[in-house]
Amino acid sequence: MYIDLDKLCVPLGSSILDAVQRMTLNRLGIVLVVDQEKKLLGTITDGDIRRTILANIALTGTVAILLENKANTPHSKPLTGKAGESGKHYLQLLKTHQLLQLPLVDDRNRVVGLVTMDEFVDPVDIRLQAVVMAGGRGARLNPLTEDIPKPMLTVGEKPLLEIIIAQLRSAGIRNVNITTHHKSEKISDHFGNGQNFDVNLSYVPEETPLGTAGAIGLMKMPKDPLLVINGDILTKVDFKAILQFHREHQADLTVGVRVYDFKVPYGVVECDGAKVVGLAEKPSYSFLVNAGIYLLEPHVHQFIPQGQHYNMTDLIQSLLERGCNVVSFPIHEYWLDIGSHAEYRTAQEDAVYFHPEQK
Repeated sequence: MYIDLDKLCVPLGSSILDAVQRMTLNRLGIVLVVDQEKKLLGTITDGDIRRTILANIALTGTVAILLENKANTPHSKPLTGKAGESGKHYLQLLKTHQLLQLPLVDDRNRVVGLVTMDEFVDPVDIRLQAVVMAGGRGARLNPLTEDIPKPMLTVGEKPLLEIIIAQLRSAGIRNVNITTHHKSEKISDHFGNGQNFDVNLSYVPEETPLGTAGAIGLMKMPKDPLLVINGDILTKVDFKAILQFHREHQADLTVGVRVYDFKVPYGVVECDGAKVVGLAEKPSYSFLVNAGIYLLEPHVHQFIPQGQHYNMTDLIQSLLERGCNVVSFPIHEYWLDIGSHAEYRTAQEDAVYFHPEQK
């Protein structure tokens, strides 16, 4: 049972950003909104935060806004367990209501703690396998990548690919595929069959580069959902949160996205023909951009051509044309695409966040 209420609970007047920070600290995917007596008023989940970002609601707003948005939904009143009940009872509630977390309260509805499904079910049982796209040439990082694949560049003291695999393993993902092309032996010599890294590794060699989705066509259709991540991504995103979000939205494919802010360095003139109808001095615009992380249902595999160059954007467009459910998962955690020397320098500066032992 989790009982650190300082990391678990937020007052009703807290900002959404406060809730995000508290959720980052407790790593439970939830915070509990309480009054001054610690009585439970509602819950804010990881999915609630992601949907808030997609709705373009400012994170400076209060958590009361999120509770109001849930007022007329089946989730308006959180399910709770009574303190002092058996673990078997809590597990039954979690399973029956398909929950990952269960707040525990006393007879006055005051929060005393929280239990999670992970306390009762080994996280290695997660039904999800992964593919790390590691076949790219990384030409923009020359000369660093002349004799080594880009994902094998070190961040701190470990190859980036080793950091990614450790994060997948930590999320309970045991079966990992690695697509390879440029200097592939550097990867296979380092990782072998994955035994030393506590995962089962398989390699998907590309004789010629097949794009961000084409290599998946070389694999057999998976039995479980497939998490795909580019091998040059350094991130703190919670992979289990992606799976939960994917399931909540009954998605065929989920694509990780980031908010990208673009500031125009000039005054923007809005015209209707020759007539000026508006002016904006150096405005900023926000866009959702592809973050290089995807989650695919097994049946999506059939739409990827075998042995042909095919990008993930091609697959997404194909699914949209077929009327499939493609959803976006906003990533608010640390995320960096290491595609240039400047970004690689940033990764080295931030390496301490991925190697706590180096602090």
